[in-house]
Amino acid sequence: MVDPSLRELLDEVATGATSPADALDRLRTLPFADLGFARVDHHRTLRQGFPEAVYAPGKTPAQCAAIVAELVNGPGAAGPILLTRADEPTARAALAQTPGGRYDPVARLGIWRPRPRRTGSAVIACAGTADLPVAEEAAATLAALGWPPARLTDVGVAGIHRLLAEEPVLQAADVILVVAGMEGALASAVGGLASAPIIAVPTSAGYGSSLEGVTALLAMLASCAPGVTVMGIDNGYGAACAAARILGALERARTPDEASP
Repeated sequence: MVDPSLRELLDEVATGATSPADALDRLRTLPFADLGFARVDHHRTLRQGFPEAVYAPGKTPAQCAAIVAELVNGPGAAGPILLTRADEPTARAALAQTPGGRYDPVARLGIWRPRPRRTGSAVIACAGTADLPVAEEAAATLAALGWPPARLTDVGVAGIHRLLAEEPVLQAADVILVVAGMEGALASAVGGLASAPIIAVPTSAGYGSSLEGVTALLAMLASCAPGVTVMGIDNGYGAACAAARILGALERARTPDEASP
């Protein structure tokens, strides 16, 4: 796997547009940049196919803004650059220091340099409106990575006819993310309707016996639909990254000489 910016640098050296000394300076910070309070991983795109994301909680707005700026402006910064679980003041600080991004308040996600549309199709099935913040975090992350998903919103099992009406959409997907709280039954229902890989995300939405997502988590882990993969509670970002790994592998298999890393 070769990051496009690294290939570009090597081409510049080969043509004489960049001197070996200048290239060495640029490569010196490729593994990581030490900001004192954070070591920003510039090498992650080479290893995983997408850059490090910035998890906002626990960091100050200034720290988040500095890390985003380093990722956007540092070596190998192809994108997307994501600031996850960010409140509006944190997002404003990052956007002020690094213009050109945007903030999704429902997904709580800051996005810089989204990738263009890639091959492959994803679907996000969201059980209820209360699950939307997690579903939108997953959807916005996938869209930034190049796979804008189809959204099936409010298709929980309390009115399962709403889900059954969307069976053709489920059957056409390459990967399906199921986001549900309460008892988490939607994952099993989708697992019985579709052949694509299914990534289930339990949410903390629900009444007392839902135990802030533990009930949905255990139900999804115990699903009678074989092959359902389960993420941690409320982890929409992680689910999107898992889906991106699947979609990226499918893309490379379909067009091995042309697919992006």
